[in-house]
Amino acid sequence: MIDLNPKRNLRTVCSEVLVLLAAAFLYSFAFPGLVSANGLGFIGFFALVPVFAVIRNTTWKLTPVYGFFYGFVFYLFFNYWLKTFHPLAILIVPIIKGGEMVVLFPALKAAQKLFKKYGYVVEGIIWVAYSYISQDWFAGYPYGTLGTAAYQYLPFIQIAEFTGIWGVTLLMVLPQTFLAFILLETMRNRLESFSAYCRQHLIFLVSYAIVLVATLIYGFASISYWRAQEPEKTWKVATIQHSADTWKGGYTTYKNNFNNLRRMSLEALQSDPDIILWSETAFVPSVAWHENYPSDPATSALVEEFVAFGKSLPIPLVTGNPEGVIDDAGQSALLSDGSWNRKDFNTVIFFEDGEIKNTYRKQHLVPFTEHFPYEKELPLLYNLLLANDYNWWEKGYESVVFETEEGVKFSTPICFEDVFGYLNARFVANGADVIVNMTNDGWSKAVSAEMQHLGLAVFRSIENRRTTVRGTNSGMTCVIDVTGKIIEPMEPFKVGWRIYDVPVFTGEVHGTTFYTRHIDWFAFLAIYLSYLLLGLGALNHLIHFIRERRQKRT
Repeated sequence: MIDLNPKRNLRTVCSEVLVLLAAAFLYSFAFPGLVSANGLGFIGFFALVPVFAVIRNTTWKLTPVYGFFYGFVFYLFFNYWLKTFHPLAILIVPIIKGGEMVVLFPALKAAQKLFKKYGYVVEGIIWVAYSYISQDWFAGYPYGTLGTAAYQYLPFIQIAEFTGIWGVTLLMVLPQTFLAFILLETMRNRLESFSAYCRQHLIFLVSYAIVLVATLIYGFASISYWRAQEPEKTWKVATIQHSADTWKGGYTTYKNNFNNLRRMSLEALQSDPDIILWSETAFVPSVAWHENYPSDPATSALVEEFVAFGKSLPIPLVTGNPEGVIDDAGQSALLSDGSWNRKDFNTVIFFEDGEIKNTYRKQHLVPFTEHFPYEKELPLLYNLLLANDYNWWEKGYESVVFETEEGVKFSTPICFEDVFGYLNARFVANGADVIVNMTNDGWSKAVSAEMQHLGLAVFRSIENRRTTVRGTNSGMTCVIDVTGKIIEPMEPFKVGWRIYDVPVFTGEVHGTTFYTRHIDWFAFLAIYLSYLLLGLGALNHLIHFIRERRQKRT
């Protein structure tokens, strides 16, 4: 319980810290995790109330400290599976997210102080702005975004085709900022009842109720509409889930993985699919490098065998495969010190008609593990990462759209690229009719990690009204239809294959959504409003302060 005693003492601080600690654990339960593999999404509709209450109750001096503490604890518990990835990762992510909240918490308190009556509305807008800004920089990381907790509540999240995940986040956070305000005000002033405060804020309550009802009505109507639509085509996709640890490396591992992938692909071929889908880096030795600069005879022979298999298939094959190219064009492939003059892209290659028709290079790289652009600015951290076996990929820049001879247009966001709305909207704007995500989350060894990833991917289908098919190493392999419904997920961490009948809704017939045409506009609006409102609030506060000083002098 928060101590409302006006005297600040150790007891007050301890009670606030305990509330934040409990709130961080509670909030993590809203998402897939240790408590529930699917998450308890309803908790996301109230878990932040104690957080906003503590910010309102505490001092300015403690606000940034509390921000770091809450962010660190939440991500430490929410992303517990990062420890499997690397010991540094489970520290880096909570420190970064806690650091972001060092700025967020004072901004929220400023909204409360500058806007006495409707500060909770400004808080909600700031929370949406923070949610976007926290994923729109080098270390951007959208896991834990409030709206994601509602991924199972399909009628509630259909507005994402207009607002993206940001509108959903605002609808979830506003009641919580309001409740924190009302509850504290009621507890501090026992002369007025809770109902009296609600009457004072009737305009907000009625407006929110109207928006919420309209959102749900639209949600049910849009689900009904899309499920009544006949797709322009049904695309039979064979997904191969080989559930192997591709990080082990070495010729024997590569050979065994390829043999398993080939065997299951040939089995699936008997079901007459239109295309075969492998996962991210399913075949690890670089085709581009070994074809041009063969070094190890055994590995080069394995690459030739793989390429021959891909070209021999009667249907297309899509797979992840690193693309090794010359780094310094002015030097030979093998440098004088014995190292290779090479750089690599995380790439998808597309086989059809006996050739590699096209490739796609991953554009949004995982910070710290795949990409770190601050070698000169932060040499100590750069060298620390290198010393801990982190290696960098090069960044791609083209939103490639593949097209099969049957006329299916699709794009292949690699791994966590499908958690970013802007990237997938660009694919669809470029002409993609299906989103084909290729993922390897097997390293996490946690179903909850795979489900957190899947929960974010749900929004990409709704935002763009395009079907998503996910081909993963070990989960979650599935289809997500245009309403966000998850269809027939394969059992995670199990070897196997499945044929999916993927409904194809084309841009020629159904056009593009408002979100696809105006990517993240709602988030930008929240950012601009946050700056504007805080600026106007500060200016108004300054004017009142100057007037009071003048009155005292006179």
